[in-house]
Amino acid sequence: MKINSSALVLAGLLACGAPLAAQEQSGPMQQQPVQPPAAQAAPAAASAASTVNVIVPSGTRLPLILHNAITTRNAKPGDPIYLETLFPVVVNNRILIPAGSYVQGEILEAKRPGKVKGTGEIRLRLDTMVLPNGYTVDFNAVPTNAGTGGNDPTDKEGKIHGDSDKGRDVGVVAGGASTGAIIGAVTSGAKGAGIGAGVGAAVGLAAVLLTRGPELVLPRGTTVDVVLDRAVYLDASRINFTDPGRPSTLPGPYSREPRNRQPI
Repeated sequence: MKINSSALVLAGLLACGAPLAAQEQSGPMQQQPVQPPAAQAAPAAASAASTVNVIVPSGTRLPLILHNAITTRNAKPGDPIYLETLFPVVVNNRILIPAGSYVQGEILEAKRPGKVKGTGEIRLRLDTMVLPNGYTVDFNAVPTNAGTGGNDPTDKEGKIHGDSDKGRDVGVVAGGASTGAIIGAVTSGAKGAGIGAGVGAAVGLAAVLLTRGPELVLPRGTTVDVVLDRAVYLDASRINFTDPGRPSTLPGPYSREPRNRQPI
């Protein structure tokens, strides 16, 4: 009986110790490290900050100055054009585009003036801007006005038109008629004056038909006003300008009298 009692006591102790051992083995496996909330939120906040933009709204006007001269005599589609901003763009008391920022574009269309009608025409597209800190952005803008020193209007499509020479054409024909009439009157009297006037007018008209109208010329230093077709989004982290900037000093184009027709 003593042996049986000892066996029962030992069996009971083993039965009580088994659950405790199981708890000690499973306890550490159930514990998992928990990241602090601040560590999880930090990358998200940094990512959000890097995508903040400042906006130059659509319809913003930019006064520019031309660095390379252009003429319809030799301009062709694809030729580059280089300009520079003359005045800073400020939005909400923050300088977004300083004066002296570079603008690049290209010629889309160049048309020489016709012999009888039609003026020289140039259509431009501006598509790239380089800010003073080297930050380059894409944008779209069309000219609304060009200060070429002459009477060169700009239409709604941004196409710049050259001078018209209609007044001088009339003068050439009339002058030829007058000169012919005088010569005819001297040589053959009144009848000769009539014949001479007709011949002189024909000569004057031939001179108009055989020559082109004046070429459209945009000299270096031409001012060009453009309007943004769409909003421009700038990375806020790259826009930290405190100086309004200074454009290059270029002489403006001289004031021109209406240009005469040129030989073909």
